Amino acid sequence: MIKKAVIPAAGLGTRFLPITKNSPKEMLPLVDKPAIQYVVEEAVASGVDDIIIITGRGKRAIEDHFDKAFELEWILKTKNNSEALEEIERISHLADIHYIRQKEPLGLGHAILCAKKHIGDDA
Repeated sequence: MIKKAVIPAAGLGTRFLPITKNSPKEMLPLVDKPAIQYVVEEAVASGVDDIIIITGRGKRAIEDHFDKAFELEWILKTKNNSEALEEIERISHLADIHYIRQKEPLGLGHAILCAKKHIGDDA
């Protein structure tokens, strides 16, 4: 069974300019959540529990999205907004997510190759 997934998210997003000048294309909303969240949720639903996201310069919002948000969780708790709190906590616990930075935009193949050490013999 496949337990690891590599999600390339390092591109420059030039086809979506000007919106991607300051927002990663992976974080653009599709209805009520960022596009990359759908990708991660689909991987998890398929049995994947170890996800490697290949990022590049300016993609910190992706890491922040899947990270624990202590301040936000505290505010939601104090306001008794349990529905939003549960969703925020769920997102941060979807899977074991690792980030590898592609230092230069050298294409999709190179982005995947950046995960070689983490994948090891599981390829």
